[in-house]
Amino acid sequence: MPSAADRTVFRDAVFATRDLHQDAVRFEGTDFTGAHAEGASFLECTLVGATLDEVHLAGSRWSECEWERVHGVGVGLVEASLVETTIDGCRLAAVSAWGSTWRDVTVVGGKVDFLNLRGARLKDVAFVDCVVVELDLQEAVVDGLTFEGCTLQQPSFGRGTYAGLDLSGASLRSPVGLAGLKGATLSRSQVIDLADAFAAELGIVVAD
Repeated sequence: MPSAADRTVFRDAVFATRDLHQDAVRFEGTDFTGAHAEGASFLECTLVGATLDEVHLAGSRWSECEWERVHGVGVGLVEASLVETTIDGCRLAAVSAWGSTWRDVTVVGGKVDFLNLRGARLKDVAFVDCVVVELDLQEAVVDGLTFEGCTLQQPSFGRGTYAGLDLSGASLRSPVGLAGLKGATLSRSQVIDLADAFAAELGIVVAD
């Protein structure tokens, strides 16, 4: 069980009077509900069992960090930077990460509802054995993004650069914007299963 110090409840502008550079800090069982850390830097930090409800992390920078069993609704990561970071067994919802940059990031297990990565830049990012509901990858620039053993429910694509996007290891359910996936990789079975959806988006009438 986390110590009393680890269970500290941070309120309002928690980082307002603190150094905006956090180096090798372990936050275990910490409640960051409503906290403000816009533009903060986190180097080699670990979050274990932390709560990130309505947390404000716009423009923050995460390098060589680990998130373990973190949960939160309304996580603000707009234009944030995640580098060499692992997100393991987390349960997150309403994650606003549009315009963010992800490099060498691994998301393992858990579930993310409503992940907005519109206009994000993603390089060498891997999702493994997780469920992502309503993933928005519109206008994203992808240079290495894989989904292995994942379920993507209602993912959205379009107007992005997808040459480095590999969806072949994912189960795609009700995807939107398939016609904009130029350069992406899908398995043969996926193409067959999604043939009707492709035809509908392209305005093709399929005769029986």
